[in-house]
Amino acid sequence: MAEKDNENNELLNKATVILLSVSDNPSTPRNIRKLIKDSIDTLKDDSLSVGVRAANAISMLEDVSQDPNIPSFSRVTIWSAVSSLESIRD
Repeated sequence: MAEKDNENNELLNKATVILLSVSDNPSTPRNIRKLIKDSIDTLKDDSLSVGVRAANAISMLEDVSQDPNIPSFSRVTIWSAVSSLESIRD
């Protein structure tokens, strides 16, 4: 059980770091940065289980990745974060 929790927390942290790199990039549009920061806040919400946080963030990030104004490098980076979050087992 503890091993699974550690693995899930590592995946959560990995996704958070990836998303921070996109939100801190000045070439990312402001509205996209806001949505990414909201998803990071969702990932850090300790009142929810890790699986629920990951599912909520994935939902938000899928909406963001469909935005036509997002640069392609940001979209690919977001997909990488979503991939990490999809690996979380609750």
